[in-house]
Amino acid sequence: MKDIIELKPIARVRSDFKSKFGIPRQSGLAEELKAEIVFESEYRNREYLRGIEGYSHLWILWGFSANKSRKPTPTVRPPRLGGNRRVGVFATRSPYRPNPIGLSAVRIDFIEETQSEGMIIHINGADIMDGTPVYDIKPYIPEYDSLPDAAGGFASDYFDYSLKVEINEKELAKVEESRRNSLIRVLELDPRPSYQDDPERIYCMDYADYSVSFKVNNGTLFVEKIEHLTK
Repeated sequence: MKDIIELKPIARVRSDFKSKFGIPRQSGLAEELKAEIVFESEYRNREYLRGIEGYSHLWILWGFSANKSRKPTPTVRPPRLGGNRRVGVFATRSPYRPNPIGLSAVRIDFIEETQSEGMIIHINGADIMDGTPVYDIKPYIPEYDSLPDAAGGFASDYFDYSLKVEINEKELAKVEESRRNSLIRVLELDPRPSYQDDPERIYCMDYADYSVSFKVNNGTLFVEKIEHLTK
């Protein structure tokens, strides 16, 4: 007899990423990114969060809700390995898993109590798409959760990877000032799949209320145009 657990969303993430393209590959890589955890109606009692103010970071357990159409396989091709080398799915953080569950460590910015949506946790550094279901929240405890001697496998080889970003002031001025640094950081992290390296190809990324077109050549990302998304 199989053990089956029914997971029920306790909250949803509200973020500036309306699609998967451009989302940082790990939480914490772009501390400038802001997001919100908005609870479902039955979990809006402030008692659920009693004592949480004593922590600076949280673990967020969430679902890869945008990957329902693709079946999991034993091996995957990590983008950081160029998309041409297979490794076991359990040796990666690929979203295509037997159980599509994600785990992110985020920083608490502040907690707000609202009349319409109850308690909202404002967070920094999330790598989560807008509307993503949250299944659980746990405190990050540095004495237990930080393991400085741990080996990071092939992922550690690409930890410091980043692009130089060139964007003229006219285009950057189109972006709300509070989002400029976070946009630049996301672009530095290279939104492209690693197996795509055509210097003439124009990529388009949606971020918040903006569409950002760019090229990448020889380690530098050149922003071509920023446009407001039409609603």
